[in-house]
Amino acid sequence: MFGIALKMLIGDRAKYSGLVFGVAFTSFLVTFAMSFFSGFLTRGFALIAENPTVDVWVMDPSVRSVELTTNLPASALSEVRSVVGVRSAVPLALGMAEARFANGCFQQVQVIGVDDSTLGGLPPIADATSAIVLRASDAVIVDSGGTSGKLETPRRQNDQWAYGAPRLDAPTRPLSRGDELLVNDHRVWVAGRAHGLSRFPPRPLLYTTFSNADRILLPERRRLTFVLATAMPGVSSRELARRIERQTGLRARTSAEFKADTVRWYLANSEDVEDVGWMLALAGVVGLGITGVMLYMFTTENLWQYAVLSAMGVTPRMLMMTIFVQAGLCALLGTGLGIGSCAVAGSLAADIAHYPFRMMWFTPLAGGAAVLLVSLVAALLSSRPVLKLQPMLVFERR
Repeated sequence: MFGIALKMLIGDRAKYSGLVFGVAFTSFLVTFAMSFFSGFLTRGFALIAENPTVDVWVMDPSVRSVELTTNLPASALSEVRSVVGVRSAVPLALGMAEARFANGCFQQVQVIGVDDSTLGGLPPIADATSAIVLRASDAVIVDSGGTSGKLETPRRQNDQWAYGAPRLDAPTRPLSRGDELLVNDHRVWVAGRAHGLSRFPPRPLLYTTFSNADRILLPERRRLTFVLATAMPGVSSRELARRIERQTGLRARTSAEFKADTVRWYLANSEDVEDVGWMLALAGVVGLGITGVMLYMFTTENLWQYAVLSAMGVTPRMLMMTIFVQAGLCALLGTGLGIGSCAVAGSLAADIAHYPFRMMWFTPLAGGAAVLLVSLVAALLSSRPVLKLQPMLVFERR
């Protein structure tokens, strides 16, 4: 019986292709939306992921993510270092600044100030450049932070803008070692490019020492944003975080806890969550529309064949199973095609356009679940004419 159902389906190539396309489209959209969702959430805590050796992040009690922060008093560093079980504690400063490039173009950048002595918090640097170069006067390490074309300088020497009209239309190239720029009207020079993780929202990054960040950022009463602490051997990260909170009154979170806090903050505050929801709704509506209409048309056009089967003694339950087998085959093929094409398209988008795409273990499951739901509803709608079918229909066709 199932063989007859598959022959009926494959025999109508046009509708068979349309059914598979509808299912594949649903699978593609749902998987892509969930992969985008996973991508921007993981980019949201990129600063935490860049520092895998940090056991505990210490911050103001009101901070719930790395995206929205407020600074600590300078005494917080000494307080954390005095807690029993702390092996080391270094400062980290975050701030936004205006960078003006050699052609006169300006761009908002995030300045990340790392510890002067240990350079803790600095990601790997390209071209095997030593991190020690950051200790030079006015040195910065730049990173695109997931952007494209935001950190560039004129190719030609005569387009270097010193005074007069800016050269905004001059051909440019990416910043490289030795280039100069102004950050909040302070001259700095590029000591290298970092291999940092992309941010969400994307933003250019400037890494420098804590003291240099304090000099080039706009004056503030407090400069320290985080204290990065590591635990002594035998002390767990969670226990150390609780000790720091009890003794200092500050908020202390392990790296895993701070990542989870940041994800929850994005879920509660980011407008992109709503965009993903609309994308999923669109995928379901479009997929159900295409799959449901095509399967219904296929069923109604083959009512005579179902009538023949019914006249031969096939029960309504077996007729319904025929429709579900047809929908299941389309679902299986469409899911594979949709997830496969999503993986290819997402990889290209991530490599070429720095799109926040990350296919995690649950994203194909979400695509498969959406396809299962759409196919089930389409099969139920299509089975209605078959259940109302009268075997007498076989004698009406000549």
